[in-house]
Amino acid sequence: MAAGLALAACGGGDDDTSAEPDESAADTGEAEDTAEGSDDGDADATTSEPATEDEAPSGDAVPLRWRTQAANQSEADVYTDISNEIDADLPHLDISYEAGANDGTSYTDLLKTELASGTAPDVFWIPGASIADFATRDLLLDMRDIADATDHSDSDFYEGPMYHLTYDHEAGEPGGTLWGLPRDVSTFALYLNLDLIAEAGAEDPRDLAANGEWNWTTLQEVSEDITALGGEVRGFGADAWWGTWSYWVNAAGGGMYNEDRTACGLDSAESLEGLTFARDFFASGNTVSWGENSSEPFLAGSVGMNVTGRWTVPAVRSLAEFNWDVVKLPDGPGGPSNWLFWGAYVVNAETEHPEEAWELVQALTSPDVQQGLSELGTNIPSRSDQENIDAFLTYSPPENNQAFIQGLTENPETEGPLWNGSWPAFYDTVNSRVVDVISGDESIESFADTICTEANNAAFGG
Repeated sequence: MAAGLALAACGGGDDDTSAEPDESAADTGEAEDTAEGSDDGDADATTSEPATEDEAPSGDAVPLRWRTQAANQSEADVYTDISNEIDADLPHLDISYEAGANDGTSYTDLLKTELASGTAPDVFWIPGASIADFATRDLLLDMRDIADATDHSDSDFYEGPMYHLTYDHEAGEPGGTLWGLPRDVSTFALYLNLDLIAEAGAEDPRDLAANGEWNWTTLQEVSEDITALGGEVRGFGADAWWGTWSYWVNAAGGGMYNEDRTACGLDSAESLEGLTFARDFFASGNTVSWGENSSEPFLAGSVGMNVTGRWTVPAVRSLAEFNWDVVKLPDGPGGPSNWLFWGAYVVNAETEHPEEAWELVQALTSPDVQQGLSELGTNIPSRSDQENIDAFLTYSPPENNQAFIQGLTENPETEGPLWNGSWPAFYDTVNSRVVDVISGDESIESFADTICTEANNAAFGG
């Protein structure tokens, strides 16, 4: 199936822990929801044999509703086209797509309300960090038995997302369940204004990366050279949200959590080193001020290097009036680091058609659909085989698509839920304080003294 596509910009888009630039950081720490899910999780359905076209009801196609968040009407139109094509390919199903809210309403809060009232769609997309929240509320169908009766293989997809999508929270380990399949993945890259870099006579970050010299020291040097052009030009920018500030923490060898994700890790020496570097770098005058939007001035041509994800490619392709490319994120004291952002198609635990819903999930994550979306520039296929990677590398500009693939292979931190804690509570506790530290409004010492006590009490039960 060839997806007829004209996507504007999406990606991992979520309103809980967004990997999206067009999703406000304010949405990322939504409060714990009180909606209740079903108790039985439709357990009987998981043992049924998958439906086949030959077994389709005589005359009547099985109705299925599905939803994913759309950033705008163009994106909604793309998913409508995909839905129509799948519907044509699977005539025993009557498939209808509905775009997720994009009017300031929390996408996941609305879903949970609809799940509680029995009006939610059969299949829907949620951000990766929300999987635990939905699964532990018994809102998702465990599709393991249904999937195992088909040609599905967990290993067709990147390991990081599948760890969480197969995590059995009752057993405390992955493998026994299947909550969904990843729609796509994305990583950060540093978007480069090649014209500014050349005008400044700065070293090309792509050459530095190729020579193994792309690190926080050379990042500062290139940023200083570009800023020296004067006026409103700045060497570096990054929008202020958890994905960008945690890069400094992770690349210094620290992390948001301890190793088994059962407690806060932001007061480790390595985490504090990363935050200290970020604070000093943003105070240098060679960056867009922390907290200010950096993507718009980058697109306007006044920022030399800007951190964002694959989802920004469509906007840069259409709006940038300068030569541009991307490069991997610079290595920190702890080595290379990046994020693996993702979201997943999951099935309503109360769907009346579990086998058909699984069939739809498989169709939505098929190689053809994923490559069609990826060709538009907005994301990376969640299927990890070389064929999908090779196809992705041809989807240019940017020329250096390998930078995104490097992000998937160089120590990426998988965007993931907290199976033993509350991500919303953690986020609400730490985000504003990290922002204050990088802005210089709170000292590193004050932050270190209390942050993990407060975060552990809020998110991990003390």
